[in-house]
Amino acid sequence: MAAFNHDLLVSTVSNRINNALYKYVHNFKQRQLAILTRAVILYAKHQTKIQRSILVIVCVVLIERLRKLVRLMTAERSPAPVGNSNSKTNNGSDNGKQRRGAQLDKQFFDNMKRLVRIVIPGLLTKESAMLATHTILLVIRTFLSVAVAALDGRIVSSLVRLQGREFLLGIARWMAMAVPATLTNSLLTYLQSMLAIRFRQNLTEHVHAKYLKNNTYYSVGNLDDRIKNADQLIAVDIMKFSNSLSELYSNLAKPTLDAVVYNIQLAKSLGVESLFGIMVIIQMSMGMLRLLAPPFGQLVAQEQRLEGEFYFTHSRLIEHAEEIALYRGHDAEKRTITRRYLRLVRHVNRVFRLNVFYGMLEDFVVKYFWGAAGLVACAVPVFAERLPGAKRAAELALTANGANLGDRTRDFITNRRLLLSGSDALGRMMYSYKEIVEMAGYAERVTDLLTVLDDVSEGRFAKAKVGKAAEKASNAGEDNDDAEDLVNQRGSLVESKDEVEFIDVPIVSPNGDVLVRKLSFLVKPGRHLLIVGPNGCGKSSMFRILGGLWPIYGGTLRKPSMSQIFYIPQRPYLPIGTLRDQVIYPDCAADMQKKGVSDQDLLQILEVVQLGHIVDREGGWDSAKSWRDALSGGDKQRIAMARLFYHRPRYAIMDECTSAVSMDIERIMYTHATDLGITLLTVSHRQSLWQYHNFILQYDGQGGYVFSKLDPERRIALTDEKQRIEQELAAIRDMEKRLDDLRAQAASY
Repeated sequence: MAAFNHDLLVSTVSNRINNALYKYVHNFKQRQLAILTRAVILYAKHQTKIQRSILVIVCVVLIERLRKLVRLMTAERSPAPVGNSNSKTNNGSDNGKQRRGAQLDKQFFDNMKRLVRIVIPGLLTKESAMLATHTILLVIRTFLSVAVAALDGRIVSSLVRLQGREFLLGIARWMAMAVPATLTNSLLTYLQSMLAIRFRQNLTEHVHAKYLKNNTYYSVGNLDDRIKNADQLIAVDIMKFSNSLSELYSNLAKPTLDAVVYNIQLAKSLGVESLFGIMVIIQMSMGMLRLLAPPFGQLVAQEQRLEGEFYFTHSRLIEHAEEIALYRGHDAEKRTITRRYLRLVRHVNRVFRLNVFYGMLEDFVVKYFWGAAGLVACAVPVFAERLPGAKRAAELALTANGANLGDRTRDFITNRRLLLSGSDALGRMMYSYKEIVEMAGYAERVTDLLTVLDDVSEGRFAKAKVGKAAEKASNAGEDNDDAEDLVNQRGSLVESKDEVEFIDVPIVSPNGDVLVRKLSFLVKPGRHLLIVGPNGCGKSSMFRILGGLWPIYGGTLRKPSMSQIFYIPQRPYLPIGTLRDQVIYPDCAADMQKKGVSDQDLLQILEVVQLGHIVDREGGWDSAKSWRDALSGGDKQRIAMARLFYHRPRYAIMDECTSAVSMDIERIMYTHATDLGITLLTVSHRQSLWQYHNFILQYDGQGGYVFSKLDPERRIALTDEKQRIEQELAAIRDMEKRLDDLRAQAASY
């Protein structure tokens, strides 16, 4: 009995507690529902004021965004720490600033303005017409998307209402609308590809016009240190920038237009307030994504730099393959290539790791979080009708107005489609931000290339000092200041009729080594000059100044036009082309015909250098081969001399150009050159060539030189006597050393 009373008491208490909790929860729900109902009614009463307030807030936010954009476009990039003071341009400006990578600042907008003016030369151009057509197609595709969304809602509505005829008509309209939609998409893809090609073509032609003008291509690689891989910049980075720019226009213009049109449609169906709430959520999530986004621009610029270094290493291996093979240096080269490749791989892996977290977060926010917010916004008009006492508010604010199930289904499907499309548009805009910062890396590298080309063409170089120049620069003093002034100054170039004259011209290497402080001599037609001296004394440097490759750092240089000066190096350059092209380079077949030269004349020139048999051996004048591999070293030097005889300039610079031929062929070459009236400027250590020259320029290797007449027989006799005396003195020293050894051995016994 006691147990029964105990169970009854527990049951009674439990029921009372449950009833109390139920009443509390029910009352709480009623209060919350009443608060929500009053809020909806209050909103309905002040709907106009609320909408106006929202519009004011939107306008204020847009104005603030525009103000920030203007400030971003006008803000200067903060200076980076200054690097080594040895890296300076010749006009004294410091170029040792460290790169901070691509950023969306004023520098980025300046780079883009500069590049856009190149890829789109004007309004009345093919590129502008393609952009206008592309824009029109983007607008058409956006409105087609809106029409498809509305049609999708009507099809589902007819399906819910069991209206078979309307459903089939909707399917027919759907298929009919697919024709212009697919055509528009295909045309957009085609125009995007064509824009990329046009952008690349215009930019490449612009760079080629600068890079291949005069000797800029030489100066970029030899007189300036800012660009080490111009070939990779021209062939790869320009292509990537052009593709990024064409894709960015489509990927940015289309989502922006979609977002505007879809938001207008959603504002009509859902109301400004719901749309404003969604936009607030989207803006907050976009701000979070921007804060967590890795520096893609800097990462892309760094990756391209490492790609260029890796490419450059392989280019060096191919260029110097023979020397490396003879030195058996494959292991050393493998270590260098592997080291640079591993640096590239480590950087790429780091980028991939950064993309894992950011990509996951970005996909979650864009695809799921924004989609869920849109679904909630679509469901608000439906569930708002069920609020007690809120029927009138729903009619005023949410436009329910007693809609039946089919209408609600149609509106929900249409709004959901528009919201998903709008979410996708905003997602593509987010992805576009990533593409923009990546494109900023390409834009910065291409702009740097253009800047260097402009500086080099105007004689402004940035070359790091090495060797003796670096040692002198580390010691402050008057001598160092004089050297700096010498490097920074410029001399004058005067075109003469037929004379070559150096008047107080310093011979200075690009890295700052002063080889000869003031060089003066005069060469007239017929006065053949022999140039001798130890290695590194300035022989080739003088030729580079005479050929216009190096700047004139002072004094005055008088010389004929470059068409009257021909240079023949020790390793002749053989271009891509036919056998005829090897002889007439840099002329083409049309230029040869204008000069009145025939193939028979070329054959006679080859007969002079005893190379006439090569025409039949190689398959005729029109045969095209890799002549660098097909010809021996001696044949290459003979081809170079034949090239000289074809052009017949006033002056010929001969830089050890007969080292691979016999003395008989050498005699024929020099004799024929003098018979053609070509004045020779020769660098050679061969005594056999002295007889073809009547002046000599001799460097002592200490910054001094002697320019005088040359008596070949007398000089040969003096040289032979000098060598004989040196040998006798060496023998005497050996005999004295042996005598000392014998005395020491005799004293020990």
